[in-house]
Amino acid sequence: MPRKKKSDFKVDALRQQRTLHASPEQVRDELFVTHPFFDARDRLQVKYEMLRRVMKDGWTASRAARLFGFSRPSFYAAQKAMEDGGLPGLLAKKPGPQGAHKLTDDILEFVDKLYEEGPKLTRAEVLKAIETEFSKRVHRRSLERALGRREKERP
Repeated sequence: MPRKKKSDFKVDALRQQRTLHASPEQVRDELFVTHPFFDARDRLQVKYEMLRRVMKDGWTASRAARLFGFSRPSFYAAQKAMEDGGLPGLLAKKPGPQGAHKLTDDILEFVDKLYEEGPKLTRAEVLKAIETEFSKRVHRRSLERALGRREKERP
């Protein structure tokens, strides 16, 4: 089996950390083209340098966004993320919903009351009650996961 190149290991690490730039060829800033320290594949480094060019070198947001391969709205989003969270704010967030977006605390409290009143209720009956009360359709497995999380949280 052939050995991996050093750059392959870096690509693997960037991918694992969700900082691998999907379009490094769009980065046309002089530093990234001429100096090996600057790696256009590292999206975090690219965003940081784009912001630094504006804040320290006096570039316009349009110029920086264009030379770093971003849109102006993406530049402003990165700028806000940096202001709000520092360097970690520039890291990509995990994709997908960040928690139970349908099964709110109100719904789970409603489910708890249902089980207190009628502990023999089936999952189907509970799901129907949620739909009737809150006009939200919830998948059976989502309800089971949410109830499991609540059990773990209780002392």
